Amino acid sequence: MTQSVNPVPPETLLWEELLPGGCHWSGTLRRGTALRLTDTGGRANLAALFYRVDEKLERYNMPDTLKAQHTAMLTQGHALYSDMGRVMCSITADLCGWHDTLGGLSTDAGIQARYGNTSYQTHRNAMHRSAEDGLLIELGKYGLGRKDLVPNVNWFSKVAADADGRLHFDTAHGRAGAWLDLRFDMDVLAVFSAAPHPLDPRPDYAPSDINLSAWRCGPAAAGDVCRNACAENQRGFYRTDLLVR
Repeated sequence: MTQSVNPVPPETLLWEELLPGGCHWSGTLRRGTALRLTDTGGRANLAALFYRVDEKLERYNMPDTLKAQHTAMLTQGHALYSDMGRVMCSITADLCGWHDTLGGLSTDAGIQARYGNTSYQTHRNAMHRSAEDGLLIELGKYGLGRKDLVPNVNWFSKVAADADGRLHFDTAHGRAGAWLDLRFDMDVLAVFSAAPHPLDPRPDYAPSDINLSAWRCGPAAAGDVCRNACAENQRGFYRTDLLVR
């Protein structure tokens, strides 16, 4: 793994956890907490959804996030909006440069068609899981389900459109040791699945493990780069600040 150029401050570290490739995770990230996601092997894909902790009907909204910031992908300086126009979290640092917002989730049918049919009964923890299945398992822990699946983020993956509008997965994008930092701007339930991207053409099921490191960073300051990236973000942060006062 490459050496981090910006180590997590040890005095503010809250916890660390390794999410094995293909597995899933969920947890509450409080306002003023940062979470570093690190691709340990260069083939990570982390499907992610976000929900407001105390009102889970408010959740990440992909169309508003992209429209407000005039982008089709996410990287440093971008904020992730809820469907109430509030900023749920924002990307304060990023060594990847591109994260997919359009590719969606791998499904059981798609995983079986590409990698073969495995099950927990036959392969135990080495079974081939889909991102959709992983997210649904985690959502069920909070009384949520399939109706609560919305268009997701795929951290670490790059998908670009060609001149005819066809989407292509970039197999050269991943890099072992690449990371991004998410700052949580409200109390958020984060739900993750580390299964392969649905457009990944590689024939072997080998998603990288992802390291999660959380620490106290404090809320966004008045001069924060994400807050001031555009006028829309200033309004989004203002609406979030009203909620948490």
